[in-house]
Amino acid sequence: MSGLEQNKKDIEKSLKEYQFKRYIDEVRKLEGRGTELISVYIPPGRQISDVVSYLRDEYSTSSNIKSKTTRKNVTSAIESIMSKLKYYKSPPEHGLAIFVGYIPTRGDQSEMVSYFIEPPQEITSFLYRCDSKFYLGPILPMLEKREVYGLIVIDRAEATIGILRGSRIEVVENEDSRVPSKHHQGGQSSRRYERLIEIAAHEFFTKIGTIASSAFLREPDLKGVLIGGPGSTKEFFYKKGYLQYQIQEKVIDLYDVGYTNEYGLKELVDKASETLDQLEISREKKIIERLMVEIKKGSGLAAYGDKEVTKALHEGKVDTLIISKGLRKFKFRYRCESDGTELTEISKDETPHKCEKCGNEMVPVEKVDLIEEYIELGQKSDSKIELVSDESDEGALFLNAFGGIGAILRYN
Repeated sequence: MSGLEQNKKDIEKSLKEYQFKRYIDEVRKLEGRGTELISVYIPPGRQISDVVSYLRDEYSTSSNIKSKTTRKNVTSAIESIMSKLKYYKSPPEHGLAIFVGYIPTRGDQSEMVSYFIEPPQEITSFLYRCDSKFYLGPILPMLEKREVYGLIVIDRAEATIGILRGSRIEVVENEDSRVPSKHHQGGQSSRRYERLIEIAAHEFFTKIGTIASSAFLREPDLKGVLIGGPGSTKEFFYKKGYLQYQIQEKVIDLYDVGYTNEYGLKELVDKASETLDQLEISREKKIIERLMVEIKKGSGLAAYGDKEVTKALHEGKVDTLIISKGLRKFKFRYRCESDGTELTEISKDETPHKCEKCGNEMVPVEKVDLIEEYIELGQKSDSKIELVSDESDEGALFLNAFGGIGAILRYN
């Protein structure tokens, strides 16, 4: 896979994660006047026809709601869900999370909101709930980081292989070596016995390397491998190359831990936690620092801010597009229904505008997420795209001082 293809794959994954987080952030802020907000969770194995049948029963039950307004809003929301489910032959790979209902706007008015979200992890059970807030219990844990790391704890007596998936440790295999302990008698028999011990140890390390490599190669999103143990065996195991070369190249570091069982895996993760936190931040720092250097040099190979970067993207000049994940802004397009006058504005929220020609209230006709627009432009110009957080000092500076959008150019 080429570097450009890998970057495209990485950015698609990052974009899906960003969109999922953005949708959940929007949904969790919404609140209805009464029990008018409907949450539906559909697991991947559930038949859409079964879900629609269930919703019809709920529709019939809702007709008994005493409040006329609540009854109308609930039944309308259920109708909307059933209507949109007609376009699904079956649930997506990980299922579907649906949030539909009416939220208050101005005065006594309300408007329908509708979210059909494909989650990054599998929904395990069907659920229907109607309340004054959307129910996010099954989906909030999916916001946790899901980086995947390979884990190995090893000495000459035992080894345990595991996978760190987000904050959860999964044990792949635990193996006892059956390597005899050192022999202390002298003579030729002692030397022969020592050779047998080393042969047994080599076979054990080969076995562990094969099991670990096979397990880790099955993880397409593996970010790195951590190796730990109580003595020098871990260094020997690593330096002698018992791991498959692709996995060997992903080893991040070696750590001293006291155990080689499942507890040893937990100890390894604790010891490496600071390293793992710093890895991503360090990578982002280098990207932002490179941009800052070009800006200070005045080389003409850097751009920042919406107008400059957008212009450079349209001209195909952007080598690396840098976008802050903290850039929660939208491009709104407003139109006057009287004379067709249009206005475009970048802001966090929708704002009222009056037409400069006739003074009438302008209505919003389009809302585009700025990050998604930049990514689309970057992909069209074959730019490398980097989504950076605002958690480091450099990341915060990039967002606050440079607007969260920058680019390193191919040429001046």
